[in-house]
Parts: sequence; C-alpha cells; structure tokens
Amino acid sequence: MDTTAASTTTNPLLSPALLPDFPAIEPAHVVPAIEAVIADYREAVERLVADPSARDFDSLVAPLAQLDERLSRTWSPVAHLHGVKDSPALREAYAEADERITAFTTELGQHRGLFEAMKAVREGAGFAALDRAQRTLVEDSLRGFRNAGVALEEPARTRFREIQTELSKLDTAFEEAVLDATEAWSLPLDETRLAGLPPSARELLAGQAKAKGQDGFLATLKGPVVQALLTHADDRSLREAIYTAYHTRASDQGPQAGQFDNSERIARILALRHESARLLGFSTAAHESLDDKMAGTPERVLGFLRELAAKARPVALAELDELRAFASAELGLHDLQPWDLAYASEKLRVARYAFEEEQLKPYFSQQKVLEGVLAIATDVFGVHFRERHDVPAWHPDVQYFDVLDADGTLRAGVYFDHYAREGKRGGAWMDVCRSRLGLTGQIPVAYLTCNAAPPGEGRPSLLNHDDVLTLFHEFGHGLHHLLTEIGWPAVSGIHGVEWDAVELPSQFMENFGWKREALDRFARHWQTGETLPEELFAKMTAARHFHAGLFLVRQLEYALYDFRLHLEYDPAKGPRTLEILDEVRAEVSVIRPPAWQRFPQAFSHIFAGGYAAGYYSYLWAEVLSADAFDAFEDAAKTGGTVFDAATGARYRREILAVGGSRPALESFIAFRGREPDPTALLRSHGLAA
Repeated sequence: MDTTAASTTTNPLLSPALLPDFPAIEPAHVVPAIEAVIADYREAVERLVADPSARDFDSLVAPLAQLDERLSRTWSPVAHLHGVKDSPALREAYAEADERITAFTTELGQHRGLFEAMKAVREGAGFAALDRAQRTLVEDSLRGFRNAGVALEEPARTRFREIQTELSKLDTAFEEAVLDATEAWSLPLDETRLAGLPPSARELLAGQAKAKGQDGFLATLKGPVVQALLTHADDRSLREAIYTAYHTRASDQGPQAGQFDNSERIARILALRHESARLLGFSTAAHESLDDKMAGTPERVLGFLRELAAKARPVALAELDELRAFASAELGLHDLQPWDLAYASEKLRVARYAFEEEQLKPYFSQQKVLEGVLAIATDVFGVHFRERHDVPAWHPDVQYFDVLDADGTLRAGVYFDHYAREGKRGGAWMDVCRSRLGLTGQIPVAYLTCNAAPPGEGRPSLLNHDDVLTLFHEFGHGLHHLLTEIGWPAVSGIHGVEWDAVELPSQFMENFGWKREALDRFARHWQTGETLPEELFAKMTAARHFHAGLFLVRQLEYALYDFRLHLEYDPAKGPRTLEILDEVRAEVSVIRPPAWQRFPQAFSHIFAGGYAAGYYSYLWAEVLSADAFDAFEDAAKTGGTVFDAATGARYRREILAVGGSRPALESFIAFRGREPDPTALLRSHGLAA
C-alpha cells in the first residue's frame, strides 16, 4: 500500500473535516484510503470480539457505529463523484475500491464472533433499558448478520461472498453502460427539423452542440433533450429517432446495437440474486427483499398492484381512445406510435385546457424555485438555510447551505447540484454525505442532485413544472436525512426505514408544488417579476390529472415487471426478461411498444439502484404521502394554512426526526392518529370513485 497516499495529512479522503475537499480528491487517493480504513476497522473488530467485557451497547455497538461511519464518510465522496463527475481513471479506482468494500462488509456480516457478541448484547440484562433507537439498532444488526449468511457453512459461506462481490461489479457495470450509451449517441440538426420546438428547447439543443464543440443544434439522449423533442418536435421521423435511440440504450437493438449491451448483465444479476436468496433460506429474491419492508409478503404486493390496476386501467384505456381519435382527426396521425404519445398528449392538453407546460417555464427560474422551496421548509419545519461560498465543491454550479434551527443552532448541511452536463448520470437523487453521529456531534450532510436544463445565453435555467416537482421530491428525501434527531447512523434519517416507506417524505413534499400559496413564494416571471397569473394557475390545476390513468398504468407496468422478474425467476428457464415484460404489458398496459424496445436494459433503478423487487415502493409510499399531506389540507380548511406550523412540527417530530428507529407504520400512526387510508393514492391522482 502507498502509505503516503493513505496518510491523513495527504489523502483528502482521510481528512477528519466535516466536508470533503472535492477539488483535492484524485483517483489515486481512493484505493489507499479505503484500504487504510478497512484495515483499521478489521483490527478494531478483532479487538472487540476478543474482549469478553465488550458485550453491552456502549462497549460494542457504539464503537462499531463509529467504525462504520468512518468507512461511509470515506466512501461517500468517491461514490458521489462517480455519479456526477465520471472519468476513466475514477471508474477504475471506484471499481477496485467498491470490490474491496463489498468483500469486507460481506466478511463482517459473516463474522460469527461478532454475531455472538451482538447476540450477547441483545440477550443481556441491560438491553431492556436501552432507548428505542438503540434497541432497533441491535435488532437490525442481528437481522443484517442473518441476511449476510452468518449461519452458512462451507462451501455455501464462500459462495455467498463470491456472489456479493460479483453483484457489486455487475451493478457498477450496468450503470456505466447506461451512461456510456447515453453519452455516445448524438444527432446534428438543422433548422428544417426544429419546427414546433419552443425557444427554450432550441437553446437547449444549441447548448448541447456547444458543449460538444460543435455549431448549430445537437440532439442527445440527456433527459431534458429527450423530453423536449418527444413533446414538441413536429418532425415525426426525429421523434422516432430519439425514441428509438433512448429506448434501446445499452441493448442489442437500435443504433448502438450490442455496443453497450446490458442483456447478459441482467441475466447474471437475476441468477445471482436468486442464488443468494436461496442460500439464505428465502424462496426467491422477492421474498428476501420483503424481509424488511412494510408490505411483508408477495401476495400483499401483487394484490396491491393489481387492485390499483383494476381501477386505473379502464381510465387509461378511455384516455388512450380519446387521444387516438384526437391524433387522427387533428394531427393526421392515424396510427399513433409510442414516439407520438407525448407530442399528441401535449397537443390535446393545449386544445382542452388552452395550456401547455412551456407557458409555465418563464415563471420557474431555477434559483427562484430553490429559494421558494427553502422558504417553505422554514415556515413548515422551522429551519433556516444560509448559503456559503467557502465550501469546495466538484463543479462551479454547485451550491452549499448550512441548515440552522430556529434558535440559530447549526443542524446540518446540504449540497445542490442542479444541471445536466457531460460525465453526470441522468435522473435525480438524494444521497448521504455525512450522517448524524451523536457520539462525536457530527451533523448530517446531504447531496441533492438534479438534471435540469442549464442556463442559456442571457437567461437563467428555466424549469418545467415536472422539474419543480422533482426538486421538491429530492428535497423531501433531504429533509428526512437533515432533520433526524437520531444519533446512530444506521437508524437515522433515511437509514433503517423500510424501503417501501422511504419515499413518503419525498412524495409528500411534491404536493406543495401544486399549491397556490407555495407557488406564490417562487413563481415569478424571470424578466418582469410578475407572479403566476391566476388564469394560468387555474389551467395548470385543471390539467393536473390529465392522463392520470396512463401515468399510473405505466408505473404499474414498471412495478409489476420488477416484482415478477424477481419472484418468478427459475434457474431452469433463465431470466425471461422480455417474456415477463410481455405478460405484464398484456395484463396492465394499454400501449404496446415495438418488439425492439428494450427499456429493461436501462432500468437502473432495479439493476443498479437498490430498488430490486421494490419498485412498487413508489406507489406504496404514495398512499402514505398523500394521506399525510391531507393533514395539512385539513389545517388549511379549518382557517389555517397549508404551511401550518403546528402540523409541520408534528410531522417533523413523528416522521422526519425518528428515521428508521421505529417501524414506519408506527411513525405514520403517531403523526396521523390512525392507519393510512388506501384511497388516498387514488384521490391524489383524481381517480377516487
């Protein structure tokens, strides 16, 4: 090992500072830092296990929490840079370090001496006197040991470790193939192909060309570009080309056929997940996934999804029939294809409501929206945000804020990375930079990452309403992490929360993006300062549930596909990747894409993003989030406001503050006074009977 690279004085990843020195981090720092931390961790574990007096919470569990947080804080900036500032050298270092971490955490999970020591804590006389978070931490740790194969004998024990290492490599390779495929495709466009595009889309395409050192306009597979072209381009062949390239990324089809193909990775991932689950005594990977989720059983998940489908599919069919009739009569599209759907839908929305998303953009300048989101958090949850300009970041556009309690106490910190760019993966996400650690007084710090269109020539970044909701969504995750009161990282913030409840705070925050009171905080015309006109707000609200059925059946397709893929895996039959997709579409979908469409090959959520057999969580948690927001609606109806501080304080105390220290259902009941209402989700989509 290069001891110089691993030195705390020269390796920024080993600095004790709260915030990473991102400009100083180089790929060469990564492996030495991880090696050093793992070596210290391993030595400390052996010392604890060998000490017979280290069998209570303070002498065993608390030191382990510190060791685990040190590994997490070392790895966090590396994993983050891999997502937002990718490079070949970083990829290589990331892959090597990730393999070492996976091997070590699997080894730790199978450490029988440590398992027995943790059992002794659980069975000790002092366990009952621990607080709720401490007891949960011990219980979760024991379950973690069992699900890491601590009880396995050879050769199953070694085989389990091998599987985890290979899965880690496959997850990384899958995500990198999607990023590479996204960035490898582009299409120069001339003026003749830009008909129908609003000025913001033209500027976006010009910006894509400029970023590649080209003149004119360039279509790419970046999210904002794809959305703009599929929604507005009059050129049907252009829409088809974009749709084809985007929906065949990293596959055996389309313009890059075979170049970045994830098909074999999918097959291998499913096979290994199934084998791993079987080694642990679960019937399938889906059963293993549900071991720590609210839903509990496959039957309950499938019943939930199919009950929703029974209500949403008839609505979606009616919406599609209407869209086809409109497209044929008004647009001359007599054979509506998938690449026509967003285009025709936007035209129908304009015809019905005299409203199009593009009308909203001038009122949603990115920085004003951010200011509004932060102001709402101040009113509802009593926290303040103070921007700092002395924090080293990974890109000049990144912003950092201290999070302060009402009395001025520093509570947390948060980075915002707003715009799409080269080397940054698509989508939006919140991730952990630092967790709250009560033993040292360390405050939580979060990363909030979006991929909005960047500012143009002489104007700020202008968001569409979906972008606004995305920022609210990720900020909701952020608040869950930032406002935790739990000082044990494994059960604080988003950690330890059942996966099918973790979207509750994020989806909850989206609701504010539809409220007039909230929009008045930030919806200002970027040139005139005019507030969002009431007429435009009324049209936007009227169009809110436009094609809600089509949206829901698409989500149900993703959720059912993911769950069935893992539940029904049979080694004798192989992955059945496309066969199961066809069956799911026959059951719930109303639009059948072409046979060459390959959406699974870029379905990073389930093959590289932690949602395996858990994509249903978005819909499951929406029941909770919609019902939770109804409490704020109730406060507004009784003479208060949707920003009701008393309700906000209760939500903060019972949902956000407790993190994973108790079951999510218990937290929901503590906030709402009852169990969740299943019809809340349908009401939120305007589909309640």
